[in-house]
Amino acid sequence: MQAMARYVFQTENTLCSGDHVSWHSPLDGSESRLQHMLMTDDPQIQPLTTPFGAVNFVQIIGATAEELKAAQHWNGTGVVELIKTIPLAGGPWLVTDMRRGETIFEIDPQIQDKVDQGIEVDGSNLSGVSSRCSWEEPGEGHDVNEEDNKENRLVEGDRRGSSDVERPHISESESEQIKAALKKGLSITPQNPAKTEAGGQKEHSQNTTTTATATTTTITTTTTTTGTTTTDREKNSSRKESFDSNVSIEAPTELLRTRSLEAVHLKFNVEAGALLPLALRGRLRHGRHFTFKSILNDVAITLVSTSVVGSIADEEHPFAAHGPWLQVLFTDDFIDTLLEDMEVLSDADELQLPRTFSWSDKKLSITIIPDEA
Repeated sequence: MQAMARYVFQTENTLCSGDHVSWHSPLDGSESRLQHMLMTDDPQIQPLTTPFGAVNFVQIIGATAEELKAAQHWNGTGVVELIKTIPLAGGPWLVTDMRRGETIFEIDPQIQDKVDQGIEVDGSNLSGVSSRCSWEEPGEGHDVNEEDNKENRLVEGDRRGSSDVERPHISESESEQIKAALKKGLSITPQNPAKTEAGGQKEHSQNTTTTATATTTTITTTTTTTGTTTTDREKNSSRKESFDSNVSIEAPTELLRTRSLEAVHLKFNVEAGALLPLALRGRLRHGRHFTFKSILNDVAITLVSTSVVGSIADEEHPFAAHGPWLQVLFTDDFIDTLLEDMEVLSDADELQLPRTFSWSDKKLSITIIPDEA
């Protein structure tokens, strides 16, 4: 709890119901399988309204690696609801028993079918993670912190389908929030990385009831690295998502040039790379987006599908950057190719690192590097 409190105060990332935290360490310092956390509204203590604003009480639930993976691939709220149905895993009051030695899937094998069905129907509400990631434009000696003198080839009027309100949309205000957050360092500095001293990593997801900008028509990169609700369909919720909840614009974001790139080389650590299939299958296939935010600097990489409107990348220019924020657009057929070629990432423990995947016809390379690199 103390380490988690330090993380919240250092990074200014709040914890919301539906979030999940990959902690990678027994929560009580023992050899327990409960090494991660899910967040939910306290089932007993109701929200309070005070002269200083609303107070919501968030309960921490101990989770196994398998349960965390289910929350990542589907959503935290759905997994919490399943845990409520199993007395040995916490029951309706969600009481964590650190002595629990079985996952909910081992206790009730039918639970896995419910999770699989939820993923198939809803996709994943995990819309981003804080990780070790970077990008560069190959062959140009260019890195993401250099200013580019190329003319901006992405004219606002030429952007794909900007008037289509039926499709997922990156709103202007959300885009500005992302840019502002990048200017601030995504609220995370090298001195205060997202990984806490206990090894925790917060994952970003869209919360339908507790995060303000999670909507079915918007692409949000605020998602706190941890959980979210079953779908992206809630509109105008009452609270901003944790990633941009305390961000202020410290410099004019219009000074950052938006430019298209001819080719891109993406680099991810193992934990982030293992989430690429999730991003493609659970997010982009459902017409959504997924963002990797660096814990070391201002870099962010947002993957978008052709269904997302308002992105700075389009099918003619699939690689587009605004300062250190890169957007990469994948067509439906290329998503299928990526999933097939990167199937090995489903068992990252067996991967020989570093491992580079290349698609020369798409001018894209992805390298998975060791976590300690």
